[in-house]
Amino acid sequence: MSGKARVPVIEGYFTEEGGPKLLGGRCGRCGAYFFPKQYSFCRNPACGAPDLDDVELSTRGTLWSFTDNRYAPPPPYPAGDPFVPYGVAAVELGVEQMIVLGQVAQGVDMSTLAAGQEMELVVEPLYESEDAVHTVWKWRPVEVAS
Repeated sequence: MSGKARVPVIEGYFTEEGGPKLLGGRCGRCGAYFFPKQYSFCRNPACGAPDLDDVELSTRGTLWSFTDNRYAPPPPYPAGDPFVPYGVAAVELGVEQMIVLGQVAQGVDMSTLAAGQEMELVVEPLYESEDAVHTVWKWRPVEVAS
């Protein structure tokens, strides 16, 4: 990898500091979690509290669903040239009771994935510009010790 700075594709959605973590919000009144945080109020229609606490979300979850993307996204979304197909995973975070979408990590054989298996969060490069490596969160299967 180059000596370029690693920069999140979207600032404030995740961090690599101390290991990869998704950054979300949690309502102190009803306990609902949100990712991405985006807003500073609770979006639970039964609550509507005016404030959310900043929280780090679980780094492991259960593979709820997955697919492979074989078509380049339209502008303004970045796509490699040439476009390389990639997997997308929907991972359920048990504590937060929410599903977070993300790409499947590089090198994961999509044919080895199965709904219900444990996944873990990683951060990998999405693309490289002249001055930085732009990173994004992804999911990979947890390796089971034999």
